[in-house]
Amino acid sequence: MIASTTVGERAKLSGAPRRKGNSAAVSRASELRGRIIHAAVALFSRQGYHRTSTREIARLADVSEVTIFRYFDHKDEIFWTALQSSLDTIKPRLDSIDRSTQTASPEIVLPEIIGLLIDVATFSPEIIRLIAIGLLELRGKAEEVCLEPISRLFTSIYGYLALNMESGRVRNLNPTIVTIALASTAIAQPEVSRLLNGRGASHCGDRKAIDEYSEFWLNVLAPTVN
Repeated sequence: MIASTTVGERAKLSGAPRRKGNSAAVSRASELRGRIIHAAVALFSRQGYHRTSTREIARLADVSEVTIFRYFDHKDEIFWTALQSSLDTIKPRLDSIDRSTQTASPEIVLPEIIGLLIDVATFSPEIIRLIAIGLLELRGKAEEVCLEPISRLFTSIYGYLALNMESGRVRNLNPTIVTIALASTAIAQPEVSRLLNGRGASHCGDRKAIDEYSEFWLNVLAPTVN
């Protein structure tokens, strides 16, 4: 668990039964905590851990610095909670990919994987930045927090490719290299394209981009599908 709940007031946020008269206070506390986390995600992902102060987080969240420390004991606890909150947003899609990789065909699974990677790179870049900051600036807890969802995604991709290569549904290539290449294509290609020709990939982040990437990888891995 990333966020400590040693302070009595914060422990009440865990979901235990409460009197009806306290519901407004509980709702207010949850709303304040959410604002602090939201502000922390924005600032940490933009400025890094060491260049972000709790005073700045308080100002962006429109609360006092004292209020922040009613919910969090230390600055690093705020960071890990912010990162975990960001990672939680992609867990439902990871669950969906895990289910799909059991039986679905490449033309179903590959667009789902690519869609998640593109959406993270385009619409939730703070997740990638926070992971990098955790690994580079804080280290200690980084592997525990960051590597589980990353490992889960890459393991799902690798396992699906290896299984389908063995069954002959996709070309028999090195699944490790293909996994890295597929993820890199979706996440890094828009920026690499911008460096090479002065503009990003066309339609980056929308349905057409997902279709284009999916068609490319289906042609590489399973040309008979198309």
